[in-house]
Amino acid sequence: MTGDASLLEALAALTRALERSGQNFMLIGGLAVIARGVPRDTDDIDATVWAPELDLGHLLGLLQAEHITGRIREVEAFARRNQVLLLEHEPTRTPLEISLAWLPFEREALARAETLNMGDARLPVAVAEDLVVYKVVAWRDRDRADVERLLTAHRRSIDLDRVRDLVRQFAEALGELERIEEFERLVQRVYEIGKD
Repeated sequence: MTGDASLLEALAALTRALERSGQNFMLIGGLAVIARGVPRDTDDIDATVWAPELDLGHLLGLLQAEHITGRIREVEAFARRNQVLLLEHEPTRTPLEISLAWLPFEREALARAETLNMGDARLPVAVAEDLVVYKVVAWRDRDRADVERLLTAHRRSIDLDRVRDLVRQFAEALGELERIEEFERLVQRVYEIGKD
């Protein structure tokens, strides 16, 4: 777990606000990867919240009470269009993003999340298998590195058939079928290295 006091302070504030919302939520992104035993640096916080019954205005009020505000103008309108709240914890200047979850995969991932202690916060964190899927959807350089490290650290507990099926579904939906092959090359590298 990172020792950055500012990040942990912001995480505790976010957790309090999300708990008060009454909606299922969990940590995703870099901090979740760290919580799953993969060393890396991060200076922001990514979470997701189940959105079908979410009162976005109410959530923004709960966040405001924790000194978490929009880091762009018209943050609520942007979130309604793009399904993500772009926020900042004012006391620490920590950037936060809360993705609004609607998909069956996201509902399942929220149900599978495990509650972990992170600093003063105790909150649900995506399991490694689901983090791999989230990272394949984002698929930036850092995400690919996270996927490789998560697969390496958790290869015995990850249901690779399930992950492959989800990667295929998302790649087809995004119109980026090359991502399937890119993921397979990464998987082959990890599992070849991991052979006894």
